Amino acid sequence: MAFDNADGHTRLTRGDNFVLVGGSHKTHAVMQETAVKINEHLDRRGRRLEDASVTELREICREVAERSAE
Repeated sequence: MAFDNADGHTRLTRGDNFVLVGGSHKTHAVMQETAVKINEHLDRRGRRLEDASVTELREICREVAERSAE
């Protein structure tokens, strides 16, 4: 969820393992990209979200965040 929307649009995106709600155009796009990349990392590892440990998810999120910052 994001709450920085000031343009009046309602944004909702559903995908494998995620539902994204709200946000400005930019924020929603960042959330979409992040969710997709997390799923890609899980797929490469042959893992499903529900089977991944909290530690593994933290590691994946850290990798995604670091690559997004570059």
